Amino acid sequence: MNDLAWVAEQLAARRPDHSLPQGLYTDARAFDFDQEAIYGQSWLMAALDCELPEPGNYLALKVGNWPVLLVRDKAGEVRAFHNTCRHRGSILCQDGHGSAPKLVCPYHRWTYDLDGSLFAAGRMGEHFDKTEHGLTPIALRHVAGALFICLADQPPAFEEFGAQFAAYAGPLDFSQLKLAATDLLIEEANWKLVMENARECYHCPTGHPELGQSFPVHMVRHFDTVRNPEAESFADAMARSGLPHAAIEGPWWQLARIALNPGSTSISMDGAPVCARPLTTVNGSDVGSLRWALDPHMFAHATGDHVFVFICNPVGPRETHVYSRWYVHKDAQEGIDYDLTSMKELWLKTNAQDKELAENNHRGVLSPGYRPGPYSLEAEALAVRFADWYCALAQDYVAQHG
Repeated sequence: MNDLAWVAEQLAARRPDHSLPQGLYTDARAFDFDQEAIYGQSWLMAALDCELPEPGNYLALKVGNWPVLLVRDKAGEVRAFHNTCRHRGSILCQDGHGSAPKLVCPYHRWTYDLDGSLFAAGRMGEHFDKTEHGLTPIALRHVAGALFICLADQPPAFEEFGAQFAAYAGPLDFSQLKLAATDLLIEEANWKLVMENARECYHCPTGHPELGQSFPVHMVRHFDTVRNPEAESFADAMARSGLPHAAIEGPWWQLARIALNPGSTSISMDGAPVCARPLTTVNGSDVGSLRWALDPHMFAHATGDHVFVFICNPVGPRETHVYSRWYVHKDAQEGIDYDLTSMKELWLKTNAQDKELAENNHRGVLSPGYRPGPYSLEAEALAVRFADWYCALAQDYVAQHG
């Protein structure tokens, strides 16, 4: 049986509204398939535009195990490329942020301009044509201060999400932010278990007591804050302020502006702002939390004082890298307007708790006694949605390539 036939067999065995068959969480064939069919075919949020403020700034990152490079060119445009030299494939830039007037391969010194064109390649002969050896581009969309990439030759439709994201995120003006802090957490769990955990709050009341101080962890279905007595007045305040807030979604994305717990204006240990320099003055900077999420890999929360982004990247069948990023207003000063330890405390605790839950989940799924169980359609509606989306995209890919 070839790998696609095996994947098709696994998908066919999945019962509606149940977790996935064991092999889709644990088998190396599923990991290889997911990199190509899921991460390789999806729109992914790579960064916020503020991370590349000047020409020559770049960000090198991974999509699964594939190296990707974002760079701001001399004209100020952000471009995305495969981070691999057109000579013999060496990685050009190591992971992380950097700055350079040109992109120089460390192996044989092939040199590229910031627009991806090949500038110089020594000792290649008189008939060598530099124009045929520029960096391989990746589809990129720049919307409301955020950068989205897709590695597919024919990316999924983006326009509906782009328009809605601009409407929801635009008032917070992400172009005026700066990256304040980052964190990497390595989890010994399959990426789908990590993301299912990130898509539901069934576990939150007991699993995240700190998060529950400011965040409405008893929400049902698509972030319906039925137990929050201030939800209705919050919706009225957002409508008066011209801020869209209704929970909406498309095939691979979700958006909602959520009322936080009474007395809370930020997602923090005590519900108070973690940065004194607000992102907006609308409604006294009390704008709840703008949550956006993209399948397969991320969610984010933007409150009136800061933005938190969670990104999940699969590295192996049982290894997932979780990247966290915190952003504040570009004029906020560390030590005066914000303290990094206090800013990071809540999400570091929450992510550590989720790491333990996901790793424990993976160990249990490895058992010969594992049987896919039913989701709670009230408390795990977004986890069901994630699993359904995964299976539909996987089935489409198998049908096209099998």
